[in-house]
Amino acid sequence: MSNPYAPLGQSPLHAALPGHPFVAYRDKTLHVEDIALDTLAATHGTPLFVYSKAAMLAALAAYQRGFAGRHAQICYAMKANSSLGVLQVFARAGCGFDIVSGGELDRVLAAGGEAGKIIFSGVGKTRAEMRQALAAGIGCFNVESEAELDVLSEVALAAGLRAPVSIRVNPNVDPKTHPYISTGLKDNKFGVAHEDALRIYQHAASLKGLKIVGIDCHIGSQITDTTPYLDAMDRVLDLVGAIEGAGIPLEHIDFGGGLGINYNNDTPPEADVLWQQLLAKLDARGYGNKKLMIEPGRSLVGNAGVCLTEVLYVKPGEHKNFCIIDAAMNDLPRPAMYQAFHAIVPVLVNGKETPAATYDVVGPVCESGDWIGRDRELAVAAGDRLAVLSAGAYCMSMSSNYNTRGRAAEILVDGAAVHLIRQRESSQDQMRHEHLVAG
Repeated sequence: MSNPYAPLGQSPLHAALPGHPFVAYRDKTLHVEDIALDTLAATHGTPLFVYSKAAMLAALAAYQRGFAGRHAQICYAMKANSSLGVLQVFARAGCGFDIVSGGELDRVLAAGGEAGKIIFSGVGKTRAEMRQALAAGIGCFNVESEAELDVLSEVALAAGLRAPVSIRVNPNVDPKTHPYISTGLKDNKFGVAHEDALRIYQHAASLKGLKIVGIDCHIGSQITDTTPYLDAMDRVLDLVGAIEGAGIPLEHIDFGGGLGINYNNDTPPEADVLWQQLLAKLDARGYGNKKLMIEPGRSLVGNAGVCLTEVLYVKPGEHKNFCIIDAAMNDLPRPAMYQAFHAIVPVLVNGKETPAATYDVVGPVCESGDWIGRDRELAVAAGDRLAVLSAGAYCMSMSSNYNTRGRAAEILVDGAAVHLIRQRESSQDQMRHEHLVAG
């Protein structure tokens, strides 16, 4: 596969990359905002994640435009990228947060997020996490099973509280995405079945430790078509009518997140365009006065991030050529996990005589699944630096220490300002909480 971004590298001045308006070549050097990436790599080493604050806020602004004049709350789905410096950007922009663990709750509060704007999702909340979230005063629990309702009510009553709840309904709508990130079909583990929802709401209304505040659905991730959203909205609004008709008022409707980004010439709708269509349907169905909640993640941070890496070796073979880099599946797990595509481009376009060839771009981890890109046309030599694009979502947050590799450093760029938001992890950092057996 040829690299769809490679021709841009030949342009000498100010060529922004498709879908990445804050990532551009200037004088043949790739920049994020006003900062040369080669300089960052030389200063901080590689692998290195670099995020554009302007890109995050521009993505958020599209949602804000879509909800202008509406009673709405945007909650960043922080599983996409939970680094404190990233959370701080969204907290200061007024966002709420969608969390899925007690640890994520701790991170939100440490970054300055407001507890009352937190939604707690996930199928396996523990009693300890429920107590932690109740004590913090979060805005809502998105409950995903009837059994969870019973446990949450019991925990809340023991604390002398009532837990605000929304029930996540599985609308059985196919988002047409990778099966690992599809969450709204009957066979997925998330939510309660559409046909069981009214009965479960009636059960929730009978529990003294709960206060019903809304209804929730989320059908998947990296969705690039509007049709699944429109279909899911119809299914959810049918339920809203039935639930309120049974005497159970709902303060808000939560439509989840899942909007895709441009990884490989993908063409998802802009957030404001998508929500114009969804709000028109909401108004037509008579629910335009309801408070709206949404939980975007990838679409806010995905194309704001790049991962810088250095070429260690170029290894020709009889059937395959390999470009071996210092970033690996522990840094960028999406290709190994989802067979995902990330564009890979040179940091410097310097007119060297290195001939182009087709490579599999692979890391040093001791697994055949440790690949970052298949069949990429690159003109590279050992010591060159590459940028893996669209690395802001589900990379650092899913990274690991496999092969005792330290997690990468992270940089937040704000115009001409550079902020180190995570130091590179050392072997000593990884072993800090381990103990040899005495004797």
